[in-house]
Amino acid sequence: MLEWTGERIIPKQLKPTNGMLLEHIARYYFATPYIHGRVLDIACGTGYGCHMIAKERKREITEVIGVDNDRETIEYANREYNHQKVTYAVEDALDPDLPARLGLFDTILSFETIEHLEDDRRFVHSLYQMLKPGGTLVLSTPFGRGRGMQTSEPFHVHQLTPEEFKELFAPFSFSEIQFYYQRGVTFEQPREGVRYFIGVAVCLK
Repeated sequence: MLEWTGERIIPKQLKPTNGMLLEHIARYYFATPYIHGRVLDIACGTGYGCHMIAKERKREITEVIGVDNDRETIEYANREYNHQKVTYAVEDALDPDLPARLGLFDTILSFETIEHLEDDRRFVHSLYQMLKPGGTLVLSTPFGRGRGMQTSEPFHVHQLTPEEFKELFAPFSFSEIQFYYQRGVTFEQPREGVRYFIGVAVCLK
């Protein structure tokens, strides 16, 4: 049994009405229409999302690769969320050899990852390298005080502002980028006067 730290989502240890659980599951449901072909879920955590999309998109996908940097968590994923189309692996998101080792993907999911990484720009560059032409990246992160600024979350290096989040994708030649904002289990484009805590980018290469 994995220890609950308050950071990784462990659905089997949470009530169905837990707000954090519902928000995380909602992100996978939001991404579902974009998911096809060979799929990478980077920082997949306990694997519930990989299992979920493998079932929801079984006709549209060929395989799902779920990676996380914690071996115990990947062992848990293999045990609790095994699926014939899903492979779990222990990997470092900032490993420069990751694109060469994992190959190319039609869909890449990165939910609540960049706030844990010192070099978020290098991470997005790596994702861009692994994305096939015509492929889709769906990436989310919580907003905060900005890059390099201290956060109250013990597991977060920093949390980008909404402006920094948009700028993160500017150096890359995506053919289309759409930004959404999450409020609970709902996703919308920004409305004036509404404060949003989580941003989601949908990027077509």
